[in-house]
Amino acid sequence: MNKKNRPIAVFDSGIGGLTVLKEIVKEMPGEGTIYLGDTARVPYGIRSPETVIRYSFENTRFLFSKDIKLLVVACNTASSVGLDKIKSVVPIPVIGVIEPGAKAAVKATKNKKIGIIGTEATIRSDSYTRLIKAIDRDVEVSGLPCPLFVSLVEEGWTEGDIVTQIAERYLKEIKSKGIDTLVLGCTHYPLLKQVISKVMGEGVRLIDSAVEVAKEVKAILEISGLKREQKERPLREFYVTDSPDRFIKVGERFLENKIEHIEKITVS
Repeated sequence: MNKKNRPIAVFDSGIGGLTVLKEIVKEMPGEGTIYLGDTARVPYGIRSPETVIRYSFENTRFLFSKDIKLLVVACNTASSVGLDKIKSVVPIPVIGVIEPGAKAAVKATKNKKIGIIGTEATIRSDSYTRLIKAIDRDVEVSGLPCPLFVSLVEEGWTEGDIVTQIAERYLKEIKSKGIDTLVLGCTHYPLLKQVISKVMGEGVRLIDSAVEVAKEVKAILEISGLKREQKERPLREFYVTDSPDRFIKVGERFLENKIEHIEKITVS
């Protein structure tokens, strides 16, 4: 296949990376996409770095066999510990979800106070903090884990009094830091964007890493001359490592579209 017409691949430990895929399709509707959700081994956040790296390489090997032109690691944990290693062995562009969000946050902040919310594993890794400090060492970074947000989103609880009360309880601490920019450091969190924005107030800008990743993918394809040339309807394939039923049910809400052409596979 002509390299330009090859698909973009995205992998995540589960469903959350579909928010990244949604933004990629929105930004570049003419590009073909392949998504792999490693649903049999989710979550990656409780695994050792060595295990996460192994899983990431297995996912990458499967997707690379599909003749792809660009790979997005849409898992914060895998981006934290495995991205550089994947980049070192794969001869195509590879993008994680952390660096685009970090860059956008530094660009957005006016008072040099940035907040990061994410899973416990992402916050504990300090990945966002390190990247932000590498760009501007004068920025003050505050991290806060919000583990219940993932469960709320997967259950479809993205608005209402209960969700707002939980968000207020979580975000009270980071709001007190005087931040003017907040990075949504988990791929589930964009579905709670309205509630989080309401709780944080108008003076705090939210950085959606999924949106920033899509912008970076588009820029790389344009700079590299890899934009798709074919005019027919692009490929949309989905693969999971466990039963597709729940993935379809929850995933269509994330993607805001129908999930077709899905297949259960084994990666090793």
